[in-house]
Amino acid sequence: MTGSAKKVARQAEERLDKVAENVRKKFDRVTEGKFSDKLKDGRFADRADQGTDQARAATKGRDQGGSER
Repeated sequence: MTGSAKKVARQAEERLDKVAENVRKKFDRVTEGKFSDKLKDGRFADRADQGTDQARAATKGRDQGGSER
């Protein structure tokens, strides 16, 4: 190979390495943990006012013409 061809090949390889690294980082962020997984793990289980929130939701629904379920 000539010198310029080697240089172009090296630059292309470096760019591909950067792309591969970016894809790995993005994949890791995506697979880091979904919101539903955090719920299943009990991340929000320590909320003391959960019953209060449910009562507020029921009242709000009734106030807006919803059923009293």
